[in-house]
Amino acid sequence: MSRSCVELANIATRFGKQFVEQYNPNAYHQRVLQDITQCRTAELGGHSMACDDCGQITISYNSCRNRHCPKCLASKQALWVDDLLETTLDVKHYHIVFTVPHELNPISQLNSAWFYNQMFATVWDTLRSFGYSHFGVETGAICVLHTWGQNLSLHPHVHCIVPAAGESLSGRMKHIGNGGKFLYPVRQLSVTFRGKLMDAIKKQLKAIGLLPKFQQLLNTAWGKQWVVFCEPSMAKPGHVVKYLGQYTHRVAITNDRILSIDGQNVCFMHKDYADHARQKPITLNGVEFLRRFCLHILPRRFVKIRRYGIYSSRYRALQKKKNPKMLVKPKETARERLARITGYDMYRCPVCKSGTLHPFEALPRIRSPDTLYAVLNTSKN
Repeated sequence: MSRSCVELANIATRFGKQFVEQYNPNAYHQRVLQDITQCRTAELGGHSMACDDCGQITISYNSCRNRHCPKCLASKQALWVDDLLETTLDVKHYHIVFTVPHELNPISQLNSAWFYNQMFATVWDTLRSFGYSHFGVETGAICVLHTWGQNLSLHPHVHCIVPAAGESLSGRMKHIGNGGKFLYPVRQLSVTFRGKLMDAIKKQLKAIGLLPKFQQLLNTAWGKQWVVFCEPSMAKPGHVVKYLGQYTHRVAITNDRILSIDGQNVCFMHKDYADHARQKPITLNGVEFLRRFCLHILPRRFVKIRRYGIYSSRYRALQKKKNPKMLVKPKETARERLARITGYDMYRCPVCKSGTLHPFEALPRIRSPDTLYAVLNTSKN
């Protein structure tokens, strides 16, 4: 199926006013939608560039740099992967996913920052305790939070890359694992994760006086089997990092999944895991689409990628003190680094392919009252 020219920005522009009138989202969510609609348009300004060979004039508009924008993540992901390659251990790694049942979704929305922070803390507490109880080592993990399912439903889960190694009590690195087939028993992981997280949730609800209101949901969630998934080990560190890079800078939906929009609905592709993960089109009302998308806007300044144990910044700082010459990074300009990583030189002339583009004129932002944010705020007055 050919790629559509429809983007998330088009959906936010077309259905944004209806969405605000119906659901009254907070100012932060409106700001995210505004950034997405203005990204790489004249409204954010930009600069004109001229080729020093053929004289071609190219206009480049500024990006919004919002982490929820599907057009602003490629370079960040490439740089993140490049940085992580320098610190990844040359051992096998396991991909472990921790999920929570959908019965906890209403509780997660009471204070999403607390709930997601607690998920991270519980995931690492579980992995760390298993590292000591099964192998007697301080292990590590790189964890990434995702909150969506393929149909944009709320589905919080944490992806973890765990090395098959850890630091023993004597301070030596020790290989761990069970022949590369699995790291820890997933059923034991599931039971431990469920117990620790449910205990924290109950304490939090009791502290704010809402435990009786949600007790039935908690009972239902406790009676379910929580899914913890573990893939077999991956051998090469480079492959591990690039694999994890697919998850780090994702947003709830990318533009290439959107097929079409009309006056009422949005059609996009999704994987139907109930039917062997087959790609299928799904249609949602435009306002409902934006409501679901806003469920996955993370709290302001929330850190969704975290490192623990022997992959933490604290552990790395300690190792640098022991060996100051452990890592010497070559000096590169931003242009040279992106060209090396991606194989694409953003300053190479797209017409003659030989000249270099040089900026010669700055284009100011357009202060237009017709932006989405202005329209949405006006609609409330």
